[in-house]
Amino acid sequence: MTSCRICGGTVQEFFDFGRQPVSDAFIDPNGGNTEFFYRLTVGHCTTCSMVQQLKEVPRDRMFPGDYPYRSSGSAVMRKHFAATADRFLATELVGEDPFYVEIGCNDGILLGAISRAGVRHLGVDPAESAVEVAREQGCRVRSCFFEEATGAEIRAAEGPAQLIFSANTISHIGYIESIFAGADALLAPGGAFVFEDRYLGDIVEHAYFDQIYDEHFYLFGVRSVQNMAQRFGFELVDVEHLPVHGGAMRYTTARAGERAPTPAVAEWLASEEKQRLAEPEVYTEFGARVEANCRALVELLTSLRAEGRSVVGYGATSKSATVTNYCGIGPDLIPFICDSTREKQGRLTPGARIPILPPDAFSDPYPDYALLFAWNHAEEVMAKEQAFREAGGRWILYVPDVHIV
Repeated sequence: MTSCRICGGTVQEFFDFGRQPVSDAFIDPNGGNTEFFYRLTVGHCTTCSMVQQLKEVPRDRMFPGDYPYRSSGSAVMRKHFAATADRFLATELVGEDPFYVEIGCNDGILLGAISRAGVRHLGVDPAESAVEVAREQGCRVRSCFFEEATGAEIRAAEGPAQLIFSANTISHIGYIESIFAGADALLAPGGAFVFEDRYLGDIVEHAYFDQIYDEHFYLFGVRSVQNMAQRFGFELVDVEHLPVHGGAMRYTTARAGERAPTPAVAEWLASEEKQRLAEPEVYTEFGARVEANCRALVELLTSLRAEGRSVVGYGATSKSATVTNYCGIGPDLIPFICDSTREKQGRLTPGARIPILPPDAFSDPYPDYALLFAWNHAEEVMAKEQAFREAGGRWILYVPDVHIV
């Protein structure tokens, strides 16, 4: 048994993914062979309902200065964040000289839109290589981790923020209490702390097991976020389900008593009751589905290899680290993975050590099958690679079950 990082309650382990690498630590084939591994186990708090990992990877290992992920690489995400910026500019960032702070701004995919609108802003992100891209767009960014002291320092230097926003970042941070303390120090009266992350309900319903990797320390649900916010002096006042990443949720929190909760909060709490997300049996069932999917995937890949069929990977995602390392999928089953991110090309995937090649390798020649690790962008990818289908190629997906399209 482990103590909950949020409330101190008992965390019951429900799945062990075994020895896993840092998911974005792509390997230079000409460099050393040293890799950091840890045991990826996940559990459910019986008190506050927070799903969380039992071991925490040091933040400097997960988010070094050369962190390779770039949010702007997806057209879907560019559209999503453009709409998010428009919404905030019309609602939260109004009045005289509003101030916007973004935690984990990455390459400025959203921060740039705020900057171009002329709104005073500041991004906070430890990945210097991504931060430089944001700065080239004219964004103001501090290259560091956000915590309690950071919020106080920004408040002293810049004044209070009307809105603090974070996308796909807060769930990465084990020290949540410090994040909320920093938000409390920085927010203006009546201000909002808004964050969006992959949604636990979708992960459980669709067996999206590869959403569990080192960076996703927590898997947020509405009930667990409500409990978390209350514990740290905030209140969950609105929720909105989003279609990105296979299903995400946007949570709006404010200091307790400063805003009235919308009906959506109660509606989603009722939905989670119906889905039984607070019951341990749900996670036992989830684990059984994960094991079945992994067995089926390895059996399919092994069968295709025996038949002489060619199979390559598509999208060297962070998620793929969980799949390849837990399933034991290496270059013998998938000789390479194509990825459009320049920083990943020419490297090897962590742990499994599958070569990563640029997109033009995908059509030179087309394989018989492509294992789509970037399944959350399936519609965008398949539209882009229509010629692959026209050449007779088939896509392999492994969630919610193993199937070929």
